[in-house]
Amino acid sequence: MNAKRASLSLAAAGLFSILAAPAFSQAPATPAGTVSRTTKAVNYRRAGGSTRILFGGTELMPSASGEAKVESKSTRMEIEAKFDNFDEATKFGLEYLTYVLWAVSPQGRAENLGEIVLKSGTSHVKAITDMQTFGMIVTAEPYFAVTQPSNVVVLENAVPQASGKVQNSDATYELLGRGIYSSSNTKIENAIFGIDRKTPLELFEARNAVRIAHIALADKYAASTVAKAEQQLKSAEDAYGGHRDRKTVEASARDVVETAEEARVMAVKKKAEEDAQAKIAAEKKAAEDQAIAEAKRRLEAEQARNQAEIAKADALRLKSEAERAAQESARQKQEADQARAAALTQQQAAEAAAQQAARERASALEQQHAAEAETEKARLAAAQAEREKGDLRAQLLSQLNSILQTRDTARGLIVNMSDVLFDTGSYTLKPGAREMLAKISGIVLAHPGLNLQIEGHTDSVGSDEFNQQLSERRANSVGNFLAQQGVSASSITARGFGKMQPVATNDTPEGRQRNRRVEIVVNGDAIGSGAASPSASR
Repeated sequence: MNAKRASLSLAAAGLFSILAAPAFSQAPATPAGTVSRTTKAVNYRRAGGSTRILFGGTELMPSASGEAKVESKSTRMEIEAKFDNFDEATKFGLEYLTYVLWAVSPQGRAENLGEIVLKSGTSHVKAITDMQTFGMIVTAEPYFAVTQPSNVVVLENAVPQASGKVQNSDATYELLGRGIYSSSNTKIENAIFGIDRKTPLELFEARNAVRIAHIALADKYAASTVAKAEQQLKSAEDAYGGHRDRKTVEASARDVVETAEEARVMAVKKKAEEDAQAKIAAEKKAAEDQAIAEAKRRLEAEQARNQAEIAKADALRLKSEAERAAQESARQKQEADQARAAALTQQQAAEAAAQQAARERASALEQQHAAEAETEKARLAAAQAEREKGDLRAQLLSQLNSILQTRDTARGLIVNMSDVLFDTGSYTLKPGAREMLAKISGIVLAHPGLNLQIEGHTDSVGSDEFNQQLSERRANSVGNFLAQQGVSASSITARGFGKMQPVATNDTPEGRQRNRRVEIVVNGDAIGSGAASPSASR
């Protein structure tokens, strides 16, 4: 999904009037975490053709309005929406800088359709989605690249009256509570809102995205990615301070936002996994303690019953002996002494049995503690192995980055070879490219167990057949050269994607140059990642 962004900056007077406005009070702040909300969804595939949908403001911004035209195509839905009477997003808190349009499926999946950039309170958005049935909402957000909507829902679609062509359903979805982005977590000062009234909105969003990534503990759980975002932010700030052209500053700022959001999502995921493991361990320990206490209780109850039965039997026997002793006084004393001796013996036996049972319980507890110690040792060993993988991954990232631009993604470490390393329109490697690949092969050979996926890409200039063949031949050239350097051929795969996976627009020379590239995806168990689909990191 790609949505065109409208106006790229806030009017200076509007921005500073928002900063001076009173704090938003329509709804109380919610704690960090997620909340649920339900909205109406429409089956646009069943409706067919073009469907007109109106939007109504929520209690947070009742004056806002909008309408959208949803056009049903063969494989997608095309959306064109207009919005009016919007307040600036910062009225809900300094952490909110913009608005985002979302599509929400009946199963609760939310898809970011694009940023709503205001100009005098209005905006125009075009978007595409592969969903067939969905509802639409608008939320206030800290930046454009968020992956889950906040709970500041300001607009919802008003579903048209049910008819034979329109099928309505409820879509229940999760929203991020305000505590996730709250300005109370990290104080918002000039780091977000500077004194320069001409600062682009994109640079505000970049600063906000980095701040929020730190709130999500990305320094701990996604250190390399948040460090990359910090470096990108510095470059964007330097570009702005150096009076570079506005498009360059805005493009750099958008890269910061995307990298910071990636760091935040990684940190949230890893923190959740860590919390889940801690919870499982605590629940297991509580269950074990409960089982031990229940076993002890049952044993003590059984002992008490046995002692009561023994005491009852003794009482009956002593009564009988006493009755016989009344008739036979000569034998009464002797039999009474024998009864007392027997009772004492039984008591001593019971005490010995209880002591033996206590020793057995203590032994069982010692064995259990030993087993728990072994389990903890195994867990620590596994954690150490994961840390070593992470250290090796970071080391490889640094080594590869010193040769060619390399980024860390869910697919693995992606090394980018620009087309300047090939002859123009050819798949022949230049000497400089061979030298760099030779260094890369040396790094790979030093770490057995790594897999290399070579992926060729082109721009949109030329025919599809020519671009496909050129991308395949360039990928094969890189793979063959690495194999010649000693890298195992069984660990190398090469594939061309032609112009199908651009990373930038093909409308400019710079964008086309970025799209003409060969990417080497390095992954494997040794660095804690496996092969994924080619689209996983794009």
